Amino acid sequence: MTKIPFYKMHGAGNDFVVIDRRTHPVSLSPSQMAALADRNRSIGFDQLVMLDSPSHSGADVMVRFFNTDGTQAGACGNASRCVVYLLHEQTGRSRYILQTLAGLLPASYEGKDFIEVNMGLPHFRWEDIPLAKECDTNHLPLTGDPAGVSMGNPHMTFFVPQLSAVNVAELGAAFTRHPLYPQGANVGFAEMHSPSFMRLRVWERGTGLTLACGSGACAAVANAIRRGVSGKTCEVEVDGGVLHITQNAQGDMLMRGPAVLAYEGVIELNGEEG
Repeated sequence: MTKIPFYKMHGAGNDFVVIDRRTHPVSLSPSQMAALADRNRSIGFDQLVMLDSPSHSGADVMVRFFNTDGTQAGACGNASRCVVYLLHEQTGRSRYILQTLAGLLPASYEGKDFIEVNMGLPHFRWEDIPLAKECDTNHLPLTGDPAGVSMGNPHMTFFVPQLSAVNVAELGAAFTRHPLYPQGANVGFAEMHSPSFMRLRVWERGTGLTLACGSGACAAVANAIRRGVSGKTCEVEVDGGVLHITQNAQGDMLMRGPAVLAYEGVIELNGEEG
């Protein structure tokens, strides 16, 4: 029997199981991850987060994000804030560099409700998202006129007049598998209340509808700025709370919000790969 300590955390309701493999090395199969993600039979989470020693000399930790189906994601803003919370608890420092598949993410801790992560530049070129064919990413050739962008993972954002009238689960599940996105898409639905405030819901690739999506919020604001309907700073209300998104002078998307440690526990595995 293998025992694995874990942290159960959330950022604006987007919840995670975090395993620190720097102290407890472990390998989980996709089926084991999916089993742990089951909210009825196990712990349940929106994403599983693995912490490893970094390969980059300037980074504090390597962070890997896994969806509920066991597939790996390049970036997750809310989970990154949770990692910063843990690093602060361990070191007491206020500034960190997270190594991810999407690149190096500078982050800062100014209190558990004021954790900021630099999510990097939005990428609008069709081949960088990536899309299956060349097209105008500001107005994708899809019903509903969504905009496309990569924030380390592929996104599309629909700008809608009334979010409450949108069946996010039905449309999100359909568009996340659209052939235009060969790697799948995180599908956001944004209602602009003003150039500095939007309401957002996101269907996450490989996970489904979540209470918050940090990279989705950055993607939505980046697309809104590109379309001229948002300023450089925008408050994003999600089902689980509020995220503050700013595009700095270099074009990077900065995300600020809370992180909460709900509890700590131990996962017991029988060692079988399934």
